[in-house]
Amino acid sequence: MALADAFDTVGLALQSLGVRNLVVGIHDAAFPGDPGDDAGRGSPSSHGAERWLKFVRGLGFTGVQLGPQGQTSAYNPSPYDGTIFAKNTLSIDLRSLTVGPDALLSEKTLDEIAAHVPLVQGGRRVSQVYAFSAQNRALAEAFAKFEAEPSKALEKRVAAFRQRHAAWLERDALYQALLAVHGEVGFRAWASGPGLAEDRDLWDPPPQLANAAQQRRAELAREHRPRLDAFVFAQMLAHEQHEQLRALCRRLGLGLYGDLQIGLSDQDVFNYRSALLRDYVMGAPPSRTTPEGQPWNYAVLDPEQTDPSRPGQAMLLFTARMNKMFDEFDGIRIDHPHGLVCPWVYRPDQIDPLFAVQHGARLFSSPDLPDHPGLARFSIVEPEQLRRDVPRYADDWERFLLPEQIDRYAVLFDAMVDSAVHHGKDRRALICEVLSTLPRPLAAVLDRHGLGRFRVVQKANLDDASDVYRPENARPEDWIMVGNHDTLPLWHLVKTWQHTDRGAAWATTLAARLGLPAGDLRASPGLLAHAIFAVMFASAAENVSVFFTDLFGFEEPYNTPGTISSDNWSLRLGPSFEDEYRSRLVRDQALNLPKALALSFAARPPDFQRAHAGLMAKLWELATQFQKGRP
Repeated sequence: MALADAFDTVGLALQSLGVRNLVVGIHDAAFPGDPGDDAGRGSPSSHGAERWLKFVRGLGFTGVQLGPQGQTSAYNPSPYDGTIFAKNTLSIDLRSLTVGPDALLSEKTLDEIAAHVPLVQGGRRVSQVYAFSAQNRALAEAFAKFEAEPSKALEKRVAAFRQRHAAWLERDALYQALLAVHGEVGFRAWASGPGLAEDRDLWDPPPQLANAAQQRRAELAREHRPRLDAFVFAQMLAHEQHEQLRALCRRLGLGLYGDLQIGLSDQDVFNYRSALLRDYVMGAPPSRTTPEGQPWNYAVLDPEQTDPSRPGQAMLLFTARMNKMFDEFDGIRIDHPHGLVCPWVYRPDQIDPLFAVQHGARLFSSPDLPDHPGLARFSIVEPEQLRRDVPRYADDWERFLLPEQIDRYAVLFDAMVDSAVHHGKDRRALICEVLSTLPRPLAAVLDRHGLGRFRVVQKANLDDASDVYRPENARPEDWIMVGNHDTLPLWHLVKTWQHTDRGAAWATTLAARLGLPAGDLRASPGLLAHAIFAVMFASAAENVSVFFTDLFGFEEPYNTPGTISSDNWSLRLGPSFEDEYRSRLVRDQALNLPKALALSFAARPPDFQRAHAGLMAKLWELATQFQKGRP
């Protein structure tokens, strides 16, 4: 059966099951390259990425979910610590800089870079430090070529980019000059000295030093003009390649989804400190996912500057960020939306950050806490609305909310929805990463806009019929998935479950839903994995997400939260990903999408199955072809 037939059949099956979106998640660094084309890290703008996008579209996926796009450092590759406006220049495809009448990079340089990439685990891992150095070398050569032989067309492109993005470019570019002055370390480690003492407050000086700060900024811009211009030039390349990626996705019929991380990079904290709280930072309280809590040390927007009737710097910053993202993506994943509605905050000056976050509080729901008196001025609720018999991080800490209080909790979400609508997007373009906790204020704001939550099926409590992760509890507006970038891949789990009580519980549950023998499910990890995918597709959720590790049958985790390891954020696809996928299909160790869809029909009523008998037969025929490695 031709791949076009497979695409049509899978599309019809998704439509019959009520699935509007089938999105595959992948971060920039994980994209495959072609041999000799990259510096040891993936790029979504490369030829290898184009092959991959065509491949997943051919399988039937309707969208691609990227990770955050901001600049990261040589030693911290986490995209969730990247910048919020500046794009990661590590994602610039170098091969495209070597072609065309305005070629900026020599073939020789690219060949040298590619030839010396350290092969970590046979090329299956990103070489972050090498890629950072090599990419900077290539971009320095490209900028030098531009300055030495400027073309009118390229000069116009740079000028237009600089004008369009001036609001954030000036600050981010100036930070590069400050890094040069302060020994290439972030602002928190800057030393004081003659002419340096006020650098930390360059964008937020006390009133009496406002003129001095302005003069200092002008002085830095003059002294470090080449470095600032090089930064702007690289950012232009990164943004232009992103637009080309988006155009490709449009041609293929793929939606392109961005990721709005809740944290700000140190660079952004420096640039926008006037919009941030000074005495509190954000973390995650104890939860089912992480019982000990997580001291993220993320900055928090100043609530006194988010009044929509008289927006201050915080609201202007947030609106600018959302407008830029909706200019660049078809939809946005909201990382930890709690942080936009009811952030969990703690004091950063405590000796033990873990103790501090465990004894933190909700920013807007703490009217009279003796250990956080400074939060009283931000409280939206009154003392009598709180439950004192539950932990202050409990979902039902607030007994009830009044409509006018929900209005106040929702100011940032309302601004986000307004931005989406302004850019011609449906509010359903907002994808809310709500996991194990759903505090009452956040639930009220999501209901206000008809938005759903995440249902991570691998985490389901099979002993609790009301558990939020059970697929049968999903609602149409939800996004359902077997896992994400922070979980173990399903293919690892089904093997470890094979002879455990957990595996037996899943086998019993799935046997009842799908009419499969429980013994077969226990004996075959591949069948168990596909059955779990099947109940996901059979749920009421209209949106299904599959992380690339679960599509390709990988067993290595992409990221292990709470750990620092070179393995985190480094797993990537190899150039021969198609062959690897087919070989895994033959061993029943990768997602056979037609098989999962065919199995999902068994979870529907008999009348539904009879009405779709022909489609089910086609799916099984396709599944057999896939099992033979012929997708």
